[in-house]
Amino acid sequence: MSSEAGAQTGSSGKIGLLFGSFNPIHTGHLILAQYMATHTDLSAVWLVVSPQSPYKLGHDLLPEQDRLALAQDATADNELLSVSDVELRLPKPSYTITTLDEIRRLHPGREFVLLMGSDNLLGLDGWRDAGRIRQEFGIYVYPRPGHPVESAAVAGANIKVVDAPLLDISATLIRQSLQEGKSIRYLVPDAVEKLIAKNGYWQQ
Repeated sequence: MSSEAGAQTGSSGKIGLLFGSFNPIHTGHLILAQYMATHTDLSAVWLVVSPQSPYKLGHDLLPEQDRLALAQDATADNELLSVSDVELRLPKPSYTITTLDEIRRLHPGREFVLLMGSDNLLGLDGWRDAGRIRQEFGIYVYPRPGHPVESAAVAGANIKVVDAPLLDISATLIRQSLQEGKSIRYLVPDAVEKLIAKNGYWQQ
C-alpha cells in the first residue's frame, strides 16, 4: 500500500503516526500498531518509514524502497494500518518535526498523534523543535523494556501513556538470526519472511 493510498485509511478521527526504520518490520511493530488502532481513540495508524535517523548515522539499513515494500506487504490486508513514504521524499537527514509539518500540509484538517516508546520520550527534549512537538501534537507513549515512564517526563504536556503489550522483539535480533541461518518464523509476518527469503536480505 502506497502512502497516498494509505492516507485514505482512517477517513475520520485521529491518526497515530508510528515512525521507524522498519529494518525489517516485525510482529512487535504490527502488534503495537494494531493495539493502538483498536484500544485507544485512534481511528488508524500510519507507519512512517524513515530513510535515515539523524541519531543512527551509519546504521546498516536496507535501501529505502526495500524496507517500504516489506512494510507494505506486512500491512496489505489490514484496513487499520497503512504505510507512509512521506519521509522518504523529504531532505535528509530526516527530522520528526519536518515530517509532521509535511503530513499536516498534505492532510489539512486531520488530527495526528505521535506514537512514541518510553525510551524515546526520555530523550525528546533533545529533538529538533521538541517544544513545538509537545505543544502542537498529541503524544501517546507505550512501554519499552527497561524504560519506565517517569511522571516528570509527561507533566504539563499533551502526553497519554498507553498500557500497550510489552514486546521485546528487535530488528537487530532478526537480522542476526538471518545472518546465522536461523529461523525468523513468527518474528515477522509470513509475507515478510517470504520476501526476505526471495531477495536474500541479510543472508550470507
